[in-house]
Amino acid sequence: MKIAIVGASGAVGQEFLKILGERPLPIDELLLFGSQRSAGRTYRFRGRDLTVRLLQHNDDFRGVDFALTSAGAGTSREFAATITKHGAVMIDNSSAFRMDADVPLVVPEVNPGDAKNAPRRIIANPNCTTIQMVVALNAIERLSHITRVHVSTYQS
Repeated sequence: MKIAIVGASGAVGQEFLKILGERPLPIDELLLFGSQRSAGRTYRFRGRDLTVRLLQHNDDFRGVDFALTSAGAGTSREFAATITKHGAVMIDNSSAFRMDADVPLVVPEVNPGDAKNAPRRIIANPNCTTIQMVVALNAIERLSHITRVHVSTYQS
């Protein structure tokens, strides 16, 4: 399996790298992408040094199975076609596609099957506070139907 991380030098990208390193996934190749500022940095993954490539509109995503993206909504929108044009599934952590009818909004613990219907080969995830809430609400809903929820979040 060939995986790419877009935004590899950021906090979320670094967490992607850490988690992928901890899991026994059959990763044959891992590609790291970032901005002009991040390109050239190296990170250790499973005993190997990987260099961050500059994210560009080219064929660098040829052969990639999954691209985990967390580089901001603007970058996700700009590079979605480049990332998916050779068949990669883009799993986007930004707000770029959350309201698009043809992009499934997936929380794996709640609706993993929705990821199988991604006509644009893009899967979105909700905001971080929403993810935690729907996981808990899903468990409650299975016990008793929820009729109303009032939520306030305070984020910087």
